Amino acid sequence: MIEFETYQLANGLRVVLHHDPERTVASVNVLYLVGSRNDPPGRTGFAHLFEHLMFGGSENAPNFDDALQLAGGENNAVTGADHTLYYDIVPAENVETALWLESDRMRSLKLDQQALDTQKKVVVEEFKETCLEEPYGDLYHHLNDLVYTVHPYRWPVIGERFEHIEEANLEDVKDFYFRYYCPDNAVLCVAGGYDDTLIRQQIERWFGDIPPADPAHARPALPEEPEQTETRRKTVVADVPSPVIYLNYRTPGRLDPDFPALDILCFLLGSGRSSLLYRRLVRDGDLFAEVSASHNDGLDSGAILIDARPAEDADYDEARSALFATIEEFVTAGVTEAELAKVMNRLEQHNHFKSIDINNRASELAFFAALGKPELINAELDQYMAVTVAEVNRVARTYLCPEKLSEVDYICEEE
Repeated sequence: MIEFETYQLANGLRVVLHHDPERTVASVNVLYLVGSRNDPPGRTGFAHLFEHLMFGGSENAPNFDDALQLAGGENNAVTGADHTLYYDIVPAENVETALWLESDRMRSLKLDQQALDTQKKVVVEEFKETCLEEPYGDLYHHLNDLVYTVHPYRWPVIGERFEHIEEANLEDVKDFYFRYYCPDNAVLCVAGGYDDTLIRQQIERWFGDIPPADPAHARPALPEEPEQTETRRKTVVADVPSPVIYLNYRTPGRLDPDFPALDILCFLLGSGRSSLLYRRLVRDGDLFAEVSASHNDGLDSGAILIDARPAEDADYDEARSALFATIEEFVTAGVTEAELAKVMNRLEQHNHFKSIDINNRASELAFFAALGKPELINAELDQYMAVTVAEVNRVARTYLCPEKLSEVDYICEEE
């Protein structure tokens, strides 16, 4: 059981504290409820650009990394479709340094033309390297656009076009900052061996007087994606080393009651050497070089994702037919109690080792608090362990169906 406490500052900042006096370090996480789904029109990739800008210095800390390293700390950040997370790991006695740094860039980030021009170049170069120069690098440009028609999940986190970043101006940046980077749109989690007699006072000192978002910067509502009712398919002819088949079966969002069963389904279907897809198509067959399944856990909509790479000498159409035949076998034959029990054992072990790392605890607490359900840090494993064979087989029949499928096939140019 992970003990924690939650409260909220007058400016709307949600705070989660997890004190572990045995730890010699502390993790300070700040999660902002802004991701690529909040990119402004014609400015896709903006949430990712802003992750870079947040390390460009603030009013009282011209160099974020240097100040944190002088306190013996390290840091990083990650941008997703639904949120952006910044985390700092410091010696427990220096936790206030991390609080000061995070509050300073929440309050008064350095936003000038030089900083913007510098980070725009970095992000545009990253886009070109990962999306235009890497084989299959534009996968999520094709796949997301196929799956979603109106929801902003239809572009990847890095953005739809690099020109959207090149054309960004300082006014765009400031509007985004004052709209989303404010205490009433954030969660602060501190975990580890901090002084629990001082931590609330320290948080109030550094974050308490940061104003919430001005009503002039209201956060717009997102469009609701219509239900998918038929298979969608796109073929991409490109300079790639081999053909690849990507399947996306749309599922509900992260808080749907079916989420744990869907997660377990993905383990059984295509995670590791004991999964059905691996056994049928790689170990016991010669049509595929590799195949896997994973679970996209977007807040508004998710997916069962299957990545299948036919073997070099395999007939493409035969391989594709075998892939769908194996998925159909999974749906019709169902899973057994023994198969489910193996997954449950893996989940318990994974959860144990994951919870050892104090930064993992902090980031999970911040994420669950952002969902309004911090108690999931302790309850979610029980939800997984309560999943039955009947539930896994039900979600397989419900979601692994043609009506929810979007498929992107890469074909080599010479073929």
